[in-house]
Amino acid sequence: MRVLTSEEMRAIEREVIEGLGIPSLVLMEHAAIGVVDAIAESFPEASSAAIFCGPGNNGGDGLAIARLLEARGYEVAIFLMLEEGRALEGDAGRQLTICERLGLPITVFSSEGEVGEALAAASDFDLLVDALFGTGLSRPLSGLAAAVVEGLNTIEKPRIAVDLPSGLSGSRADLFGPHVLADLTVTFAAPKVACVLWPAAEAVGELAIADLGFPARWIEPASGGLHLSTEEEIAPLLPGRDVTSHKGRHGHALLVAGSPGKSGAAVLAARAAVRAGAGLVTVAVPEPIASAVDSGSVESMTLGLAAGSVGEIAERAVQQILAAAEGKRAVALGPGLGQGSETQAAIRAIARALPLPLVLDADGLNAFAGCAASLRERSAPTILTPHSGELARLLETTSAEIEADRLGSVARAAEDTGAVVILKGHRSLIASSGSLGERGREIWINPTGNAAMATGGSGDVLTGLLVALLAQGVEAWDAARLGVYLHGLAGDLGAEATAGPALPASVLVDFLGAAWAQLAQGR
Repeated sequence: MRVLTSEEMRAIEREVIEGLGIPSLVLMEHAAIGVVDAIAESFPEASSAAIFCGPGNNGGDGLAIARLLEARGYEVAIFLMLEEGRALEGDAGRQLTICERLGLPITVFSSEGEVGEALAAASDFDLLVDALFGTGLSRPLSGLAAAVVEGLNTIEKPRIAVDLPSGLSGSRADLFGPHVLADLTVTFAAPKVACVLWPAAEAVGELAIADLGFPARWIEPASGGLHLSTEEEIAPLLPGRDVTSHKGRHGHALLVAGSPGKSGAAVLAARAAVRAGAGLVTVAVPEPIASAVDSGSVESMTLGLAAGSVGEIAERAVQQILAAAEGKRAVALGPGLGQGSETQAAIRAIARALPLPLVLDADGLNAFAGCAASLRERSAPTILTPHSGELARLLETTSAEIEADRLGSVARAAEDTGAVVILKGHRSLIASSGSLGERGREIWINPTGNAAMATGGSGDVLTGLLVALLAQGVEAWDAARLGVYLHGLAGDLGAEATAGPALPASVLVDFLGAAWAQLAQGR
């Protein structure tokens, strides 16, 4: 599903109006119908609505909504925010004329002193509809508009936002001023950036998407490469198995992980790789922890590696690992390996020399801090799986700067490294290196997962899942989108089935099969 900025949505509407010849007033009618349908579905007991309309097309949508609600038997009242001496123009003006001719109750207010009266009257209605401003807002609300927005938030009635809660920008994920806190947002044609990325998305509440009466194929070619992963798009990426399958057909994955005190990282990644369908899994770990890993993951094989004085892999382990990679289909490198100088040098040497698809995680990423561009030297596909701290080290910046611009940061990382980059966190982002499709780089937003997954070892499970998909022949770009979706879905299923604030990573592994089955049924 495409995710659009305000500018991209405006371009689509222009193309539809000018190219298809659909009048803008018809688009407004379809928008209003979509909102009214969503209201009826979400609030079946409601029988009245107060509609707050602004001076632009969003206000025109609100006027059309009021008319359609009244036609369905709702009691409605319109509260129109309009500067003194100003009149509504264009489609919004036409909608106002229709409402006036129908005799709908309309209160026009133009000063902060009148806001209190309007809000007091609106509080008697079952629902509040926010049609003040649309997706194109670029500056914080102030004065009269801010007073209305803040007042609406104080009324303990459901708030329905038209296209986007007033005070947000469709192109931004940040909260930059006073804004409506919606219980339901009905956006049009496709989600906007603010609808799906935090913190703005928290103000959206439940999200419904209404069509505007033109085919969805007019949205897909639009400029920009931002997508929201959906079950329908992700399910076909699952690798299949026929009745004659045997383990040799599903690839041999090599995991290089672990150090003293961190053998669990290797065990979790290995168990996830087995559960995710790799035909064979070998875990290469420093010799001092080999027996612990061997007993912790009984379905995988264990290879002991030369270790240094603190028990981390030594530089002489590089040749052991490269030899072990022969005959394998994919490699994962990094979980729990440690950050000693000798270990970090070994990681860099292994990553550059491996001719196989590679998942680079945790200490594997830390080894390339400040030298991210050297990953472009790799001859095979690479998937990077940083959280914001690891990405900050990789790009020589701060976690705060990464979080302030997650979209820009993941795009930069993909550009600098030539890799597929997964920026983990709430609504994880997956960025291509710029070689996909006619639009170049794409960034996909993952909708699955929850706060219960914020536990040690969850990332190791993702690493094992990703290397298993690569070993089964799934391309790196597809493996990243599929793996992150499955990982989050397993977390959703696990959190729903178990009690407590956290989902242990070992339990998360156990729900990978259920997530796989649910996604397969969607296919």
